[in-house]
Order: sequence, then structure tokens, then C-alpha cells
Amino acid sequence: MIASGQAAPLFTLQANQDQTISLSQFRGKNVVLYFYPKDMTPGCTTEACDFRDYHPQFAELDTVVLGISPDSVKSHDKFIAKHELPFPLLADPEHEVAEAYGVWVLKKMYGREYMGIERTTFVIDKEGNIAKVWPKVKVKGHVQEVLQFIKEELQG
Repeated sequence: MIASGQAAPLFTLQANQDQTISLSQFRGKNVVLYFYPKDMTPGCTTEACDFRDYHPQFAELDTVVLGISPDSVKSHDKFIAKHELPFPLLADPEHEVAEAYGVWVLKKMYGREYMGIERTTFVIDKEGNIAKVWPKVKVKGHVQEVLQFIKEELQG
């Protein structure tokens, strides 16, 4: 997994509403890049809605929120519409970006092994470097923790 202090791997992906988004277009802003397993699932919905609810505070801190999952753009469009998400969701169906960030991992559920996204959040500073990593995210309270980190460490 990419660690704090390293340059964030650059990428360009398709996003909701026929957008193409590149990480490089946000140079000069902080970026919250969160990887999540699947649209419309309980944990992922809670996390997305928490980022939605705190979106104005992130914007005040000159911070962009981007979500990435292997789901399709069509799935992202439905997820955004249903939950009124004010930030882009990027489609990584070949999990190339997830692999570059080290979050495409072997998972186990009910004795079955499979490859999937390990819920992880990266904060990327205005220079394009990883400022903080939260691996194996537990959703409850996570977004507030990310917001607090940005307020304390990346402002000024």
C-alpha cells in the first residue's frame, strides 16, 4: 500500500455524468480519495452519505472528495441520484487504480476467498503527496476523523 509522504499515483478515470477525471486536475487542492467496495451496499452507502453530509466543511477547507470503486459509471449515476451525492464517483472496473494504491487485496467472507477493495481512505495534499492513509476503514466516525485531520494538519 502507498504510504504517507509518497507521491500519489496519478490516474484518469471515467466518472458519473460522463466526466473524465484526472487526479492531476486537483493539484493545489487537498483531495480525499476513498476506495469502497460496492455501490448501494449498507457500509458503502453510510460512508458516502457521511461524506455528503460533511461536504460543505471539506469544501471550506479547499478539499475535494473523490470516491472510487470497481462499479460501472451507470451504477455510480444511480447511487449518486438516490443519495444526492455532491462529489464524483469514479469507475475502476479493471481495478488498475486500486492496485496502484495497494487496496485491491485478497479478502475472505464466509470461508470464501476473493479479490476485492479494502475500504481505504487517502488524503492527498496540495502538492500531490499522500498526507495520511486510513486502511481497513470502519465507517462509523471515519469521515469526521478525516475532516479533523485536514483541519489540524493541512490548513495554513
